[in-house]
Amino acid sequence: MKKLIQTLKNIWSIEELRGKILTTLLLLLIYRVGTHIVLPGIDATKLSQLSKNTSGGILSIFDSFAGGAFSSASILALGIMPYISASIFMQLMTILVPQMQKIQKEGETGRKKINQWTRYLTAIVTAFQAGAYVTYIHNIAGEAIIPSYASYFWLSTVIILTAGTLFVMWLGEKITDKGLGNGTSIIIMIGILARLPQSLVQEFTAKQTQGGGGLLIFLIEIAVLIAIIMGLIVLVQGVRKIAVNYAKQIVGNKQFGGARQFLPIKVNSAGVMPIIFAQAIMFLPTLLSGFETTQGIAKIFNDHGNMWYMIIYSVLVIAFTFLYTALIFNPKQIADDMKRNNGFIPGVKPGEPTASYIGTIMDRVTLPGAIFLALVGILPGIARNLHVQQSFSTFFGGTSLLIMVGVILDTLQQIETQLLMRQYDGLMKSGRIQGRQTTTTAAY
Repeated sequence: MKKLIQTLKNIWSIEELRGKILTTLLLLLIYRVGTHIVLPGIDATKLSQLSKNTSGGILSIFDSFAGGAFSSASILALGIMPYISASIFMQLMTILVPQMQKIQKEGETGRKKINQWTRYLTAIVTAFQAGAYVTYIHNIAGEAIIPSYASYFWLSTVIILTAGTLFVMWLGEKITDKGLGNGTSIIIMIGILARLPQSLVQEFTAKQTQGGGGLLIFLIEIAVLIAIIMGLIVLVQGVRKIAVNYAKQIVGNKQFGGARQFLPIKVNSAGVMPIIFAQAIMFLPTLLSGFETTQGIAKIFNDHGNMWYMIIYSVLVIAFTFLYTALIFNPKQIADDMKRNNGFIPGVKPGEPTASYIGTIMDRVTLPGAIFLALVGILPGIARNLHVQQSFSTFFGGTSLLIMVGVILDTLQQIETQLLMRQYDGLMKSGRIQGRQTTTTAAY
């Protein structure tokens, strides 16, 4: 406890770090206030049906990332999701399109171009999603629209939702520039955490009303949740290091190279993306629920606790983990870069043998990571089968918990870096906190 108090004093004594923390908290407060402002023309007291229809499937992911703003028809209902979609698309384009790869390799200039195109794409994506959201409100909770405002509702809502997402995107960029951590990821994490207190209270109340050791069951659930978080920390931080030697070079009177470094291969290089892709694919069959012949299939894909759902979902997560890792991790490019810089792996010839060796290690490391990621994805369904309340079960795994763990570790690493730069002790006695490999989302 004394160590913790001293660490907090050290953090607060650093003026730059204190300013970053306060700026981040202020911008997050502004975001949370915005999520509670209802769209013009909506009667907030008649939105219960909208909330019920966002309790499952991919819509629950949107609502979770938006901190409940989606189901409450807030001016920030679409949250940061359109920006994430645009960022993922641009990230894939820089991998698949050679012209985009050239722009990315231009350094700071190329990065600014891609960021600018991402912003433009975000505005376009948001406008389309806003139009779909208006249609969704009309179909699900049309009675919540005030009749006298109905003729203006579509236009005003599309404009407001588009402006709201661009404002959230701006907040995220300001947090990244002036605050602490990755702004987009922190906004997503805050949206997820905002629902935790209410979920805890609901679970505690439900267990108390059951009687017969309900409090003990609740404490066991909390202990299991902590154990899962510890396992996720291992998944996020797990790294397989490949030793790389660099040949000595003598230029004039100076010697360059001759050092041994390590190429880190992460156990979970794909991050949270495989879970998001798998959930999106699993949501598609539910669109067929209106046909009699497909209602049985749609019912399976609507029930996250169904055994067939879990099996299909796990296979998809494992497949997408390998696919996304192959997209973002290029062993041949790494081998070429090593050869260009006079680097080599001991016992492995440069060039194609090095690329093959790195690819083999990557596959061996990715397989257990993919299996563990699939297990994380189905844990909420398992929790629901064990009579955990639906709102609380989402924190036992899946996208929400993985994003929270990754973002918290990333933010703590930045705080620790600030402390170590000023000769203070780090946050842990056992060693430095390892940050995650940040993909677009966080991202997530």
